[in-house]
Formats: sequence, C-alpha cells, structure tokens
Amino acid sequence: MNSTFDPVCRRCGRLATFLDAVRLEQPNYFCRPVPAFGPLDARLLIVGLAPGKHGANRTGRPFTGDHAGILLYQTLHKFGLASGPVSTAADDELQLLDARITNSVKCLPPANKPLPVEINTCNEFLRAELAQMPRARVILALGAVAHAAVLRACGLPNSGHRFAHAAEHSLDKDRVLLDSYHCSRYNTQTRRLTTAMFEGVIGRARELARAARQE
Repeated sequence: MNSTFDPVCRRCGRLATFLDAVRLEQPNYFCRPVPAFGPLDARLLIVGLAPGKHGANRTGRPFTGDHAGILLYQTLHKFGLASGPVSTAADDELQLLDARITNSVKCLPPANKPLPVEINTCNEFLRAELAQMPRARVILALGAVAHAAVLRACGLPNSGHRFAHAAEHSLDKDRVLLDSYHCSRYNTQTRRLTTAMFEGVIGRARELARAARQE
C-alpha cells in the first residue's frame, strides 16, 4: 500500500460509496479525501477524527466550514499559531504558524462514525505524515479516536497510554502526545469542553513545542 496521501483514494468501499451519494446531493462540495492543512516543518501536529459533512467535506480544509472549527481556529490564533481567527475556505489567506492539522480518517464517514477497519486503513497515511514531519514534537489528539490513531501510527499499544483530557504521553524521547476532548458542537454546548479548558491544552501544546525548539 502506498502510504503517502492519496487525493483520490477509494480503498474504503463504504466511504467511497457514501461520498458518491453526497456528491450527487451537493455537487459543489469537495467530496474527496481531505488533505492536511499547515506546513510539514511545524512542531505541532493536531489530529482530529474525520471531515464533517458540511465542514471539511464541503470546503476541502480540516475543521473549516462548520461549528467544530470555530473554537479551534480562534484558539490557535489567540496563541499565535494561526494568522487569523477564522477559517472560511481552502483558498482563503489563513496560514498556520508552526502548526498543522490533519484527521485520523481523511474521508467523510456516515453519521460521523468511521468503522475500525476504516480507521486502520487510513492509519498508513497518518504514519507517513508523521514520518514527513521530523520537527514535530507535540501531537495533539482531539478525541479518543485520534488518540488511538496516533498510538497506532507510532506502533505503540493503547495500554499504558489512556486517553484523558489534558493528559500527556511520551511517545519517544522527542515526541509528546497531548490529549483533548474534541471541539465538537456537542462537547462545547454541553460544556464537556469549555473555552478555558481548550485554551489550556493549546497553551500547553505551544509551551511544549517551544521548549523543544529551545533545546
């Protein structure tokens, strides 16, 4: 299997079929595997779950166009990791600064729930992305699925690396996995994830990345 990002990947039959159906409904939507956003030499890699139907699947940029990206981009901008507080489209002028955003699964899944086999199939792309980012020192997982995907991509077991908000896990001598609840509409509206909680995690991620830069 070619592990580099494939912009026309159709390896997961269920996801490919679903994208075909969405494309018929919404012919102006992106409806393809969504590429990562941000420079490969970034020291912070943020890993989400999968594109949202009317967000990244529409715009072609992770966490762009729906509720999930509002808090993320506002917070990245507040901590100097994005040139602006709002991401509107893949071709706007927004830039990420020493940060990159990707997803565990590159294609839109039905009901926003990828199957384990789909997560595992797409994991090769995440593994390749990590290999292409030797300067990345902090990996921020947004949610338990992203947490498990990062561990799998690094060849590490889930045991001993339990997901918990703001938990930190050493991946090797150079990299740290930092956990956060996903910035979904459900989590923010129920206040499972508050703005203060998320700012604390992003601030910690920036702190760890800058400390690594100074070593």
